Amino acid sequence: MRFVFTPPADRAAGLLTLPWSVPLAQWRDDRLIEIRQRGISRHVVRFVYDDGTLYALKELSERLARREYQVLRALADLNVPAVEVVGIAVDLDVAQPRQQDRDAILVTRFLTYAATYRAVFSHPRGIQPVDGLLDALVELLVRLHLSGFFWGDCSLSNTLYRHDAGTLEAYLVDAETSEQHPTLSDGQRAYDIELATERIAGELLDLQAGQRLPDDIDPFEIAEELGPRYQSLWQELTREEILNPDDQRRRIAERLHRLNKLGFDADEVELIPTPDGNKLRLRTRVAESGHFARQLFLRTGIDAGENQARRLLNDIAGFRAYLEQIQGRPVSEIVATNRWLEEVYDPVITAIPEELRGRLPPAEIFHEVLEHRWYMSEAAGRDVGTTAATTDYLEQVLPAAPPPLDETLDDATGPIDVVGEPLDEAAATASGERISTSAPGWLAD
Repeated sequence: MRFVFTPPADRAAGLLTLPWSVPLAQWRDDRLIEIRQRGISRHVVRFVYDDGTLYALKELSERLARREYQVLRALADLNVPAVEVVGIAVDLDVAQPRQQDRDAILVTRFLTYAATYRAVFSHPRGIQPVDGLLDALVELLVRLHLSGFFWGDCSLSNTLYRHDAGTLEAYLVDAETSEQHPTLSDGQRAYDIELATERIAGELLDLQAGQRLPDDIDPFEIAEELGPRYQSLWQELTREEILNPDDQRRRIAERLHRLNKLGFDADEVELIPTPDGNKLRLRTRVAESGHFARQLFLRTGIDAGENQARRLLNDIAGFRAYLEQIQGRPVSEIVATNRWLEEVYDPVITAIPEELRGRLPPAEIFHEVLEHRWYMSEAAGRDVGTTAATTDYLEQVLPAAPPPLDETLDDATGPIDVVGEPLDEAAATASGERISTSAPGWLAD
């Protein structure tokens, strides 16, 4: 057996002792676990918990495994949200070669705090599931296409979702049919959208059959919304416009600001003289992800999503202004941040009961407490304070949140039944800022 690791290779060294020479469905190992809310896969997929890390292992052909391995590495280099690839195992049993459609195993790191689309519909957590899922999927598709990637298998099932301060962020999970090109043609993009629309309609019909979809939702109408939403975002990011030379500086700044708010950057700005004015042409690329998240981590040590980080940084800024107002003098950023941690953030996180600590990321819980405080205050006609909001939230709201996928673990040390065959390989080679109304966490209780 040969295992090809992504650097650093030592982080997954414990996986080398797994029974690679045995077909994945027949494995027996104490590190095997089962996830109760796992998605649907056409391949044998099993989960291994080793040295504090959860891994997903997928059995498929070496050709597809190598391609998916390269695609996932390329996506990581380009800051496109996707699962993190760890490595591939090939030449699994030289003495007894496998069938070509299952002669390799792809290993990825399981996405923490992730939810499937089915879990989002079951527990929407304050968002509209249809709008949230479609918008997240559209943004992921646009990011892929701008980076030159044709997905070929876009669907709700091939995506995992994370809650991020009242929005959803989509992560690509299955990339075995993906192809990387210098750029994508309009035809390639349209075909990707067409395939995605068909698959989403089928998945929503499946939810409808299981009575998990509201009666007033038409699966076909919802699926058909994907194309217009995609075109709207694509047009905003790539359209050309004619500018008046006297006003072009302001218009260019406004356009670049809108791109940045959407999570994209201009790689190149070109002005082309025309009889009607200067034509603005932007070459858009995916922005370096995590600007606010890195800023928050450097200041506080808190690990958060981008929208969560933006929300917490705003709360810190408001708390600093509050301190300066009541003290009548300037307060340094370091002092304000440390006091915010001690007086505002840490008391909320410390109050979370041990049995509920894995339900949501701490930063998301803090965001939801601020939202909950606003709703409670509106109902009471007065500010109820963060302490009361935290207590009520932890008693009434957080217990209803489902455990994330990596917390819904069962022992699965033995073999499993294979209920379907992998797709024929020939078929596999076909060539969204919310305005929050909640009160800041630092307002006096």
